[in-house]
Amino acid sequence: MKKFSETYLKKLHIGNITADSNVLMAPLAGYTCYPFRMMCRELGAGLAFTEMVSANGLKYQDRATAKLLYTDKDETPKAVQLLGSVPSAFEHACKGRCTADYGIVDINMGCPVPNVVKNGEGCALINDLPLASRIIEACKRSGKTVTVKFRPGMNRDRIVVSEFARMCEDSGADMITVHGRTRNMMYDGEPIYEYIRAAKQAVNIPVIANGGIRSEEDAVRMMEMTGADGIMIARYGLEDPLIFARLTGRPADETKLSLILKQADRAESCFDEQDAMEHVKKIASYFMKRLAGTKALKQEMYGCGSMRQLRSVLLRIFGENREAEK
Repeated sequence: MKKFSETYLKKLHIGNITADSNVLMAPLAGYTCYPFRMMCRELGAGLAFTEMVSANGLKYQDRATAKLLYTDKDETPKAVQLLGSVPSAFEHACKGRCTADYGIVDINMGCPVPNVVKNGEGCALINDLPLASRIIEACKRSGKTVTVKFRPGMNRDRIVVSEFARMCEDSGADMITVHGRTRNMMYDGEPIYEYIRAAKQAVNIPVIANGGIRSEEDAVRMMEMTGADGIMIARYGLEDPLIFARLTGRPADETKLSLILKQADRAESCFDEQDAMEHVKKIASYFMKRLAGTKALKQEMYGCGSMRQLRSVLLRIFGENREAEK
């Protein structure tokens, strides 16, 4: 089998920003906060995006938003994902204090969740090219590098991937990411490579392929079938972030135990203890997916009331299952 690192790995040029690799970590609501993003970056991801943040909600600058946008000098380049449907709200968000540290703004035009689509946000925007164009143009007025993540259509009866990709480029987008499933497929089924390939053939800006990548074999197949400029890992990055090291040829010295303990250290350094524990428990739950006999320990983990207690349980879970995780 071809090695991704030997065949397809390269730096990624997005507008005036260069990422060290063309293997990216997707924005995932509830998970891709600063500690997790930094873990992915250290393992080889060229970019890791924030959780999706409401463009309209940024004006309130509440505590939850501050947690989502926490970053520091070690994270560079920085990429934030915004969700919304009002061009002026996007422009305000891009020019505001909350996103001042972020050089890249990704616009969510692919979220298929019903309450998001019902609000005219996420996937709903692929049905309204003029509005989607105005949103991209509004973000570009901030001077930031702008990327767009979208799906090829609401269903297979109306695929708009080529015209939507061209609209993104014409409106000023510096890169697009295409999730290879239609909205009605949600997160199930094989990605449809021809849709991503159609986007790549339609534009000159970088095209990133997303959907269903769970192994190096999947990543190589995605590149071969689509001609994309890079790939974006989503949910599998939560289960096994070491995939970034494998794809980029980084030395794989880490174990899930060492990674989760580093997550605990980093989370404690930037969040209060309650928020830090909440994050570590969620990430540890994904890490445990392929481990055997951890049900009771998982229940114990969620019952932990202090980081010290949580660390002790994590040592038992991952320390006793090192062979099972391989």
